[in-house]
Amino acid sequence: MVITALVVAVLGCLFILFIGGRFLVAPALATAGFGVAEDRRRAFTSIKGVRDITSGIVPLVVLLVADPHVFGWALLAAAITPIGDAVIVVTNGGTLRQALGVHAATALVLVIAGLVLALG
Repeated sequence: MVITALVVAVLGCLFILFIGGRFLVAPALATAGFGVAEDRRRAFTSIKGVRDITSGIVPLVVLLVADPHVFGWALLAAAITPIGDAVIVVTNGGTLRQALGVHAATALVLVIAGLVLALG
């Protein structure tokens, strides 16, 4: 039963990676598949809000059920989000100051803390 659950969970993770990639390379198709129109700003700000809440909860769950070493690896993985956000800001009319001051700074903190915990 555990093996089956692991296989299903890994397949789910791979599928959500595919869906995330599709939002980057085929946004119209991905938006239609998600179920909201591309011009619905509120839907996308809600998606961002839920994603950010999840980004905070998942590493905390890892810390609660594992040790700080594993938490560090989770933080390193989580750094992908603010790195991507920084790229999105600078490639969509935002300022480099905002991209670096908010998103890249967040990524840097996650990477440093993650490395200290993962390798310490």
